[in-house]
Amino acid sequence: MLAACPSCLLASVTKPAKTLPRVGEFFRFLDPTTETPVVRLTSLRSNNFLPAPTNRFVSIKDRFLVFSSDRGGKLAPFHVDLHTGIVSQLARPQKLDPESLSLNRRRTALYFLDGDSLQEITLVSRKSRVLADNVSSFCELGSASDVNPTFVVVRQGRLEMAESSSNPLATEVDNFCLTRPGGRGCVFQKSHISGQREFWYAPFSGTGEPVLLAKGNVANPVWTPDGQTLLFLREIRRTDVVTSEIHSVDPEALVERRVAATSQFAAFSPNADASVFVGASRSKAQPTILLLVASVQRELTLCEHRASHPAAVAPVFSPDSKRVYFQSDHEGKSALYSVNVEALVESTSGNDS
Repeated sequence: MLAACPSCLLASVTKPAKTLPRVGEFFRFLDPTTETPVVRLTSLRSNNFLPAPTNRFVSIKDRFLVFSSDRGGKLAPFHVDLHTGIVSQLARPQKLDPESLSLNRRRTALYFLDGDSLQEITLVSRKSRVLADNVSSFCELGSASDVNPTFVVVRQGRLEMAESSSNPLATEVDNFCLTRPGGRGCVFQKSHISGQREFWYAPFSGTGEPVLLAKGNVANPVWTPDGQTLLFLREIRRTDVVTSEIHSVDPEALVERRVAATSQFAAFSPNADASVFVGASRSKAQPTILLLVASVQRELTLCEHRASHPAAVAPVFSPDSKRVYFQSDHEGKSALYSVNVEALVESTSGNDS
């Protein structure tokens, strides 16, 4: 939840920032709309991209972030030390999927897709290995062992366990899957020519068949941290006005509920206890990053994003809810940005699990 009263929020947002020296590629500036201090984490000499918001890509314990960049001429995974700003390349893939980067539970290894190959690289030794082939999407099951991780993958439109293709969990699926916290099942997606989507849930135990969770103009599925419900954006059309709402659905009860109306969110993520959401507005008049507290249906403008594609801004909280990370191309190249929200949002446990 928000950590201060409205007057305190205003004071914290408009307080002048201290002038800090440059650290690595980091560049600090005041947002022109709110005067909130914002840090650009990557230089404008290359394009830089965050992984999918639902993936692990920040370590609180060791203070680093992984991302993709074309600074070497071809997209590759990189590591940035959030203390020093030093950037280092992790691997040299041939055809990296930049959204696929995902750290393991202990933040000691990185998984990613190189073409249709699911690969792992150890962050310290930089040793790599191929975990599975013919993969177009994957999600980790959260196994107890980082030595032999297990995955759900999409292969040629089939959702299946990486080690077994004989009994698929579902067929004719999109290149997307998202494991439910606790490892009880996963969400997958089907799309239609009309542009509408369907979110389905496949349980891992018992003999249950996949169940339809939501359909229509829906996007941005993400589990609540406790795994009880799936959150997503639903586009609402009323005459000539198009808005978006955050909805939730329980995979067992199969009841969809509205969580909160938004000011035209194109993308969103919850913090670690789902008490606050961060969203990117698609409004052309106000292309901003906002914080939304569902319990009081209140939004607070954090800063501008001014991205050409608002859905690609993909704002996300750090695991401890102290920072918001997002990407934008408003300065010409796609760059990564960070905003400290400690004065606005209560910190969460922030462990690297």
